[in-house]
Amino acid sequence: MDQDLTDRATPTRRACLKGGGALLAGGLLAGCAGQNDAESSTDATETAATTAATDAETAADGDAAGYTVSMSPAGDVTFESVPEDVMVYNLVYADAAVAFGHGDAVNSLGFDSDAGGRTLDAYYERLDGVSFDRSDLAQLNSGSGSVNIDKELVYELDSDLHLVDPALVASFDGWDQSDVEEIREQVAPWFGNAYSRTHARPSEPYADDYQYYTLWEIVENVGQVFREEDRYAALEAVHSDLLDTIQSNLPPESERPSVGVVIYMDEAFYPTKIDAPGFATSHIRPLGVTDAFAAGDVTFETSYDFEAMLEIDPDVLLHSYGIDSYYDVASIRETLENHPVGGELSAVRNDRVYPSGTPVQGPIMNLFQLEMTAKQLYPDRFGAWPAYDGGAYPVIPEDEQLFDRERVAGIVTGD
Repeated sequence: MDQDLTDRATPTRRACLKGGGALLAGGLLAGCAGQNDAESSTDATETAATTAATDAETAADGDAAGYTVSMSPAGDVTFESVPEDVMVYNLVYADAAVAFGHGDAVNSLGFDSDAGGRTLDAYYERLDGVSFDRSDLAQLNSGSGSVNIDKELVYELDSDLHLVDPALVASFDGWDQSDVEEIREQVAPWFGNAYSRTHARPSEPYADDYQYYTLWEIVENVGQVFREEDRYAALEAVHSDLLDTIQSNLPPESERPSVGVVIYMDEAFYPTKIDAPGFATSHIRPLGVTDAFAAGDVTFETSYDFEAMLEIDPDVLLHSYGIDSYYDVASIRETLENHPVGGELSAVRNDRVYPSGTPVQGPIMNLFQLEMTAKQLYPDRFGAWPAYDGGAYPVIPEDEQLFDRERVAGIVTGD
């Protein structure tokens, strides 16, 4: 997507932000992961709801001196004010911005905003007052088949902050570290970490100093960028309570199913290992199941045909990107049922083929996806997962919800 640039020789530089300490001896300074030290869930929620005015006043006073947030691979980034116009590539950071009450700062997404935005809408539909307006978002990736960002578009957006991993951008065609540094110096800093999702190794020169984080460590850092530490503490308390609820009610290991996480297309199953490092399966790992693909040498290029899947034969199949996203799992389930071999799979025969979550998940998505997976795997413990054929996240009876929607909505909206 080529964009005209009216003043390339003297591009606007945001006065309100500046990157600091990014380069060290040809590599990028690794940031330090924050610690999750949330107070009790009730106190954290009350703090977020009742101290908004004080926080705003404190933030205003602190803005004069600036504040610094650190995360690999960008290193230390110094802000003179909270960013109000933010370039975002993937849903992790869009969801985090919404969670911290700054969804209106997002000016872009990596791909078609309707595709990813529908997934966010599907979850936000169950949170009163929470929404994400994607009507005017720029699409960073041209959608032409190659994964890329047009540098001219980055200049044209003239963002306060690029909430994107600079190592990821440097891997795109036509980009290298010098281009990334040009944007940091001429437009605004980068601040993002993409490779923690699967612990993939980034390209040089970022690889040696790259640091991996959990999802909620990344979320905490984004909260610091937006000066929303109290909101983070309240949301993390909900997450901690949810994990406690799940893990304290798991059945004995002998009663847990074997689970295969897949994407199905063109009569092939593309597997994901549940216990692989990274936060892509952080909505499944806490459920303590047996990974059907644990013994296999699974890479991004691995695929299984129907006969191979029948040999593995998981008790449950979880189809990634299943909530109002790229795949129609209801249609896929029907395809498997009608296939001469697919119909023999235990998960198909026992009606245990489920839509699963999006690996590129932010904090709100993670809460819903944990609840969803618990219900799909252990209906006797957590209540049955309702029939789902697409659209919004299904309505769960209040007494069967594993986290409090009103509490989360209040944190996000500040009510």
